[in-house]
Amino acid sequence: MEKLKIAEIISTVTNPPIICIPLFLIICLTLSFDANGFDLSEFMVLELVSIMFASVLPMAIILYWAKKLNTDKDISNRGDRYAPLVVGVVSYLAGFFLCMILNLNRFLTLLLLCYAINTGVVLLITTRWKISVHTTGLSGPVGALIMLLGPIGALFGILYPIMIWSRVLLKRHTLAQAICGAVQGFFLGVLEMYLFMYLFNMPIEGLISLEMSLLYILAIIITPIILGVLSYRPVNNSKIAFYLAEIAFSVVFLLFTPIEVFAIYIIISLTSILIGHFAGEDFVWFKVLNSS
Repeated sequence: MEKLKIAEIISTVTNPPIICIPLFLIICLTLSFDANGFDLSEFMVLELVSIMFASVLPMAIILYWAKKLNTDKDISNRGDRYAPLVVGVVSYLAGFFLCMILNLNRFLTLLLLCYAINTGVVLLITTRWKISVHTTGLSGPVGALIMLLGPIGALFGILYPIMIWSRVLLKRHTLAQAICGAVQGFFLGVLEMYLFMYLFNMPIEGLISLEMSLLYILAIIITPIILGVLSYRPVNNSKIAFYLAEIAFSVVFLLFTPIEVFAIYIIISLTSILIGHFAGEDFVWFKVLNSS
């Protein structure tokens, strides 16, 4: 029961319109610094736009729709999710066009466009499969923070395995749905950002390179994916198979990536392993890590 309460709290505070509030706060703070220091007026405008179009409006429709359908706040029934996702797309597009009209910060402008497109992709997937909106909603701002802050932004990826545990334990998603949500969001978000900078001729200085951004994303997702594969495709002594795979990827990251990427991989791996060990037998990672 205690684990369910903890998982419920984690699930609530990591709801996409909620988790984006502190993460967008960091994004807007970062964007408001330049060579002349901190621009308070720019920060207030960026924060207002991001809060309104990435949090308040999406959350309002979620709460309204959940109440109208007399369902839970997660809108767990896949078929009931279409309307909130459509409204989310409209909200993000409205924020994007407002940023274009007001000539606001390019990064936030393109980020809201990425949000709109990725939410549309989630909507299409949802017509067939209940991919996790929670983990997708985490990957958007974390991917943005990676591009802006590199390893500091990637540290927020520690929330990824924690969120997977929460959503799966509560039976809101399967393990595959929880893992794939972030994988889809991370890669699409970062690739789209660089693509839109080119298509709209809106270069943004000071960003982490595309190659480095993708390496940080790989460092975040590799261990949860390995645990996921071994959960669905058990082998003789999954524990040994897992640790052999971890050692192999550790060597690859250590030899072929910057030390910061390797450090992120180790941090996320240790977090995932700790979750697997202490989650108990009701979470499948425990069985992988304790097989004989």
